[in-house]
Amino acid sequence: MSNSEVVVLAGGKGVRMNSNRPKSMQEIGGIPMLQHILSCVQNSGFDVIHVVYGTHHPEIKKLFPEFTINWVPQSVALGTGHALLQAAPCFGDDSTVCVLYGDNPFIQSGTVRKLMECSGGVKLALLTFFLDNPGGYGRIVRDENDQLVNIVEEKDATEEQRKIREVNAGPMAAPSRLLKGWVKQLDSNNAQKEYYLTDIVGMAVADGINIATCHPLDNTEAAGANDRIEQSELERKYQLKSAKELMEQGVEIVDPGRFDIRGSCIAGKDCRIDVNVVLEGKVVLGDNVYIGPNNVIRDTELKSNVSVLPNCVIDGAVVESGSTIGPFSRIRSGSHVGENSKVGSFVEINRSSLGKKTKVSHLAYIGDATLGDEVNVGAGSITCNYDGVNKNKTNIGDRVFIGSNSSLVAPIEVGDDAVIGAGSTVSEDIEPNELVIERAKIAKKSAARFKESRKTKS
Repeated sequence: MSNSEVVVLAGGKGVRMNSNRPKSMQEIGGIPMLQHILSCVQNSGFDVIHVVYGTHHPEIKKLFPEFTINWVPQSVALGTGHALLQAAPCFGDDSTVCVLYGDNPFIQSGTVRKLMECSGGVKLALLTFFLDNPGGYGRIVRDENDQLVNIVEEKDATEEQRKIREVNAGPMAAPSRLLKGWVKQLDSNNAQKEYYLTDIVGMAVADGINIATCHPLDNTEAAGANDRIEQSELERKYQLKSAKELMEQGVEIVDPGRFDIRGSCIAGKDCRIDVNVVLEGKVVLGDNVYIGPNNVIRDTELKSNVSVLPNCVIDGAVVESGSTIGPFSRIRSGSHVGENSKVGSFVEINRSSLGKKTKVSHLAYIGDATLGDEVNVGAGSITCNYDGVNKNKTNIGDRVFIGSNSSLVAPIEVGDDAVIGAGSTVSEDIEPNELVIERAKIAKKSAARFKESRKTKS
């Protein structure tokens, strides 16, 4: 669309949020509400994007570098009309301007385009919808010819007007030359002592300007959050919508009410996600992936036939096909698990790579290490990667067997087919096919004399 501009009113403090962050920066699905709206706006094809922000939060200007934005400061929050007044001097004289709100994260680009089409560059266009219980919303007042003549806020409405089911969603579009003239005439003569943007409807009627209305595809597009309760309600709506989209792609989600996504997920066929799973950032799932209960997976790729057993955290990793993770495993950023490998219970992998068919089955720490194929790491074994100053590397070849409760002090190289006996602390390189056992000599004494000595001391 040509000569089109959008302004997002995001200067509200969100007092009822009881937060140090502005309302538009509160998160839904792990993403600030303002970012949801900016993504919608970018997909709507506007020539210019304006955002009105509160000067008490100047840092907001640095948080969205991927968008080209004209930031408009608002030093005092005196209502929606006052916010638009700050941006009005920036509008081109021949533009059509769309007004959106920073706390409506579900607005869709199709609805925004429809609103602009309703305006057609000559009308005032409003987004309205119908509610059985319209409490809290401004009511749409129409005359006997069904023409919109006013919007009355709930606190200023009569008892009869409060029965009206058609309500104002908030977004609007109008020619900039008209919009700039109207906002200059706004006053704060109302119960809230604020400048209501909705008052321009009466001005448009007085000027003989046609007022058009259109409706969102879904009423949730108009949903906003003024406090933590409403924010949580939006969060659950978002999560259910996200779960539905994944299920439509073929993902089996055992209970959509106990699933959370805070980013994006691309999934193959026949994936199954159990309860209390949280996906964050960019998650990619191959075919036949199983994610058990109580897992957190962030910025990770799980390839086909991977199973993640309960209570794991996987962050910034790649897990190759056929591998099993968990239960109670932690795989940290920069790690790679090879095909058909196993990372078992209470195992932590950090900045490390495991080859094919490698097993680290339980109670182990692998940090800054490269393990070859078919390596077996016994319970209680660790790579000692940190010397107090630097992180050092451990390189382990193919088919190495590391006995339980062993410590490999990095930097160290372990050759192919080497064997490290249980309980060893190894601080030197091990050659291929070498057997290493490092233990203190066992001391054997009389148990009876030991027990007798304890009685004497007591």
